[in-house]
Amino acid sequence: MKKIAIHGSAFEIGQQLGEFGRDAWHQKLTLTALWQTVTAMKDADQTVAMRALVQAHYPLIWQELEGLAAGLQAPIEEVFAWNCRGDLVRSTSDGCTTVAGQRADGVLTIAHNEDGFPQLRDDCAIVSISPDSGMAFTSFAYPGSICGHTVAVNEKGVVNTVNNIRALYRPEGVPRQILARAALNAATLDEAIAILTTSPRAGSFHHTLGQMGDSRLFSVEATGSGCSVTPLTAVFAHANHLIHPQLDDVEQVITASSGSRQQRLIEWLETQTQLDGDAAKAILSDQHDAVLPIYRLSPNDPDEENTLATAVFTLHAKQVDWQIFTLTRDEPEFKGTIS
Repeated sequence: MKKIAIHGSAFEIGQQLGEFGRDAWHQKLTLTALWQTVTAMKDADQTVAMRALVQAHYPLIWQELEGLAAGLQAPIEEVFAWNCRGDLVRSTSDGCTTVAGQRADGVLTIAHNEDGFPQLRDDCAIVSISPDSGMAFTSFAYPGSICGHTVAVNEKGVVNTVNNIRALYRPEGVPRQILARAALNAATLDEAIAILTTSPRAGSFHHTLGQMGDSRLFSVEATGSGCSVTPLTAVFAHANHLIHPQLDDVEQVITASSGSRQQRLIEWLETQTQLDGDAAKAILSDQHDAVLPIYRLSPNDPDEENTLATAVFTLHAKQVDWQIFTLTRDEPEFKGTIS
């Protein structure tokens, strides 16, 4: 995994992200069935409508996408469709498991497994981005995608970890990755929640949110059918399907992997009254179920996903410490502090 720093205008940021991901885009992503399915929909009415919404309401993110296409040396129509993959189809390559809670001393922990295409293990990056307009942030980045839909912390100490949700109803609305990127500009938790629950939205995500200096943690399930915002009062865990009772009526696909991981998390939660970084990393390294584990390394994973990175965020009063673990679980490959 790489670590890169990017700064400049929205277009320049996108362009540098594109240059970083260009080889993987052309040599790996374009060979996947998902890419071929999604980009075949680049001129569909739904895609054209989403493009108009982004251009009208999120012009800087649109410029970032235009830069991304330039850096990738790929048509903007294909790049935009790829960044709307979870709005256009219900099954994507984004998995993920998140846990969150409070230490005995009140310090908050949010930790997350980023699960994606196994073939992209060496093609992802931790990027630190300083835009001319908007908040600086550090994020896990996939080749060919704008940031925001994985794990990130911005200059105000707002932490956002994201889980794919496979809801069947995906109406015409703002694409989920656009809203996730927009939330990186939030100065507060409440502002981030307001952005992520924007209506109309198309695809669905789950977000775990916290901020340095704020004692609150939130679980946000955001779908095209409605949103649920739940303050967390105990240790919490979430895989890749909706679990808030408020959204029980939303039809969704629950894969065997997501069901197995959530069940293991439920069992684990029964023994947890507080959460620190070590305990979070331990459960996110769990392979209790050899076939459908939380920590996913199998080349035969049924959802074609492996755990590419584990992020651990520790939220203090005046700083956020972050660590990124890959295949070496004892020492982080990358770490840093936002203050």
